[in-house]
Amino acid sequence: LHFTWYGHSSVLIEMEGKRILVDPMFGEAAAPVPFFSPRFPLEKPIPWQEIKNIDAVIISHDHYDHLDYGSILELKDQVGHFYTALGVGEHLKRRGVDPERITELDWWSEVKFQGITFVCTPARHFSGRSLTDRNKSLWASWVIKGLDHRLFFSGDSGYANHFVEIGEKYGPFDLAFIECGQYNVRWEAVHMMPEQSVMAAKDLNANFMMPIH
Repeated sequence: LHFTWYGHSSVLIEMEGKRILVDPMFGEAAAPVPFFSPRFPLEKPIPWQEIKNIDAVIISHDHYDHLDYGSILELKDQVGHFYTALGVGEHLKRRGVDPERITELDWWSEVKFQGITFVCTPARHFSGRSLTDRNKSLWASWVIKGLDHRLFFSGDSGYANHFVEIGEKYGPFDLAFIECGQYNVRWEAVHMMPEQSVMAAKDLNANFMMPIH
């Protein structure tokens, strides 16, 4: 099991012979107006343009810092299949991804892909890319379950009892990628405070936690 963190919530997971890319965001800004939301500076020891032969891409929700159109356009021909929460696949179709290579899942739905099970699990967040499409698509966390490893990816989420439920259903986890950034007491309903990120890892029964976001 290996993973490469590309900053924010972008993670390349290599497990059991498969390459899984989660929330690829390699653009320079996470907003419709780049000036207002530049990406944090990041050295790229492994150029993301060299990422090839991706078996699956998982997208947690449609916010700009998790679903980047430019990254999708660059990567789409290198990806075997895309997995998203309900409604998010429409963004991919409009960017030229073949609908047959897109699977949308509701919370607690599972799908098997070449020996690995992807489970769309709950999160406490919201969606939307403009003033007119708020909550028109689903947001989610994800369980990635192979024969030898179990991983969890939180997406964006406030702290709630869904972490306990996910841990009971699918834990223990070898590794959990848990959001631990962009926090403020005003946003506590949709982003965790640092102490809550640790609590979430404990609820999930995760052996290791990797802070992301």
